[in-house]
Amino acid sequence: MILPSSHPLVDGRTENSSLVRAYSGERPARRPVWFMRQAGRSLPEYREARVGTAMLDACLDPALASEITLQPVRRHDVDAAIFFSDIVVPLKLAGVDVEIKPGVGPVMGSAVRTADDVARLRDLGPLTPQALQPVSDGVALTVAALGSTPLIGFAGAPFTLAAYLVEGGPSRDHLAARTLMHADPATWTALTEWAADVTGAFLRAQVLAGASATQLFDSWAGSLGLADYTAHVAPASARALSHVQDLGVKKVHFGTGTSELLGAMRDVGADVIGVDYRLPLDEANRRLGGTTPLQGNIDPALLAAPWPVLEAHVRDVVARGSVAPGHVVNLGHGVPPETDPTVLTRVAQLVHEI
Repeated sequence: MILPSSHPLVDGRTENSSLVRAYSGERPARRPVWFMRQAGRSLPEYREARVGTAMLDACLDPALASEITLQPVRRHDVDAAIFFSDIVVPLKLAGVDVEIKPGVGPVMGSAVRTADDVARLRDLGPLTPQALQPVSDGVALTVAALGSTPLIGFAGAPFTLAAYLVEGGPSRDHLAARTLMHADPATWTALTEWAADVTGAFLRAQVLAGASATQLFDSWAGSLGLADYTAHVAPASARALSHVQDLGVKKVHFGTGTSELLGAMRDVGADVIGVDYRLPLDEANRRLGGTTPLQGNIDPALLAAPWPVLEAHVRDVVARGSVAPGHVVNLGHGVPPETDPTVLTRVAQLVHEI
């Protein structure tokens, strides 16, 4: 499928942006930088906008989601926006009983742990364009306001979604999910394939509405060894990314604690690998054979350190990233909610000056 003629990658607005060029393995004059969770609790304007609105309601209000997405671009002069949403939004749109509890995270109405549970999920069917309309509308509003700044669409990877469903909410070790993976592999495969199609449809809707790149977050993949990831997770991640394969946008794959999985995460169909703060970028580049653009990996903990400490760290990250075919500066995880937003602005300015 060819993107619509009005798409920013087609009409020329974002095709030559520093972000898209770096994702393509080029070295633009302006080194691109953006921050995971750049829209959110660290910004006073976000907290004001969210007053009286539950998280999932905010995600599905096109005007509000667009405004929140734009806030960090205005404030920090970053080189990309990432659509404000949550990885469980497609689950909610598909009919799953889920809410985001403040201070806890996504909580399911009931855990999904048996073949019958998964069958009931699959009976909900695929995500329709009508169900996804609030997402498409929010993206379209955002893209219209961004001009030449690209928007990144995002979605949660099937393993992370499946882990939430099986555990019923957040978990430290994802023990129930990893048990199901081995105890009933057929049920596990059915669950992750359903999750892949739901989150893949969510990703596709964002691209068709104007996103110029995509990022698949596998928040919990770091709980897995390489053998389990390759056998029980990679096929579903490849299936999720296949939903946008024909659209030609660059696909970023990121997980935390995934230093041993980087090659496998790339091989599911990613063009760019996000690296968390645990692994230096030059070592990540070596492990990936020097052929894959990288994104990362400022340690979020250092955002609260004295400026000379943070500046030295940012310069080191940039230097190590310079050995990769392309590099987009980012954090090695999300912005902590207590971060002083002026620090993020200063980091973006530093990256652009180096």
